[in-house]
Amino acid sequence: MTIDTAIRHVTPAGANLFLDLGFSPAEAKKLQAASRRQINDIRALKQQLMSELAGWIAEHGLRQADAAQILMVSRPRISDVVNHKTAKFTIDTLVEMLSRAGKPVRLSVG
Repeated sequence: MTIDTAIRHVTPAGANLFLDLGFSPAEAKKLQAASRRQINDIRALKQQLMSELAGWIAEHGLRQADAAQILMVSRPRISDVVNHKTAKFTIDTLVEMLSRAGKPVRLSVG
C-alpha cells in the first residue's frame, strides 16, 4: 500500500487562503482581515511579555546563562526572548517565565 503525498495546491504567500477554501470573495476578505487582526494582537502581547522579561534581565544585570538557569530554560531561549523572536514562543511559556522571575502577569481586557 502506498500513501499519496503529492502536493496538489499551494496558496502563495500573501494570498487569501479563505478564497482557496471556497468562501465568497466578500466573506474571504472579512475572514482574512479578522485573522490578521488576531495575529497582530497576539504578536503585540508576546512582544510586551518579552519586553518585560528582557527588562528584568537587564535590571538584574544577568548574563543570559544565569537568566536561563533562573527561568529553567536554555540559554538560546533567553537569546530568543531578548531578540523578540515572537514566533518561537507561546503566550503560556512567556507567562510561566515571568512567573519564575517573580513578575506575575495580570490580564486586562478592553
